[in-house]
Amino acid sequence: MHPYAYLAAAIAAEVAGTTALKLSEGFSNPAPSVVVLVGYVSSFYFLGLVLEELPVGVVYGTWAAVGIVATALVGVVVFEESVDVAGVVGLALIVAGVVVLNVASDAYTPAH
Repeated sequence: MHPYAYLAAAIAAEVAGTTALKLSEGFSNPAPSVVVLVGYVSSFYFLGLVLEELPVGVVYGTWAAVGIVATALVGVVVFEESVDVAGVVGLALIVAGVVVLNVASDAYTPAH
């Protein structure tokens, strides 16, 4: 499987775990608490697979940044949280940073 597919799975699992963390109500709600555990363990499993092929800077930077943006979007859509203009600009800068890291930078090449 392509390493970026594993990275997408790691991001999805982390976002699911973080979303469930909010729903767990301080780990007092059992079902979301289990999803937190499964989500984070799965995320780190997939990150481990990605790190066999891609440099840690690209992997961690992308995982963290896309996870931040996706989690913020979940907050807006699912939990009806608000994001002001400064928040939108900040999230856009995070996305721009990931694009530069993955597309425009020659600093990170695959680990082969």
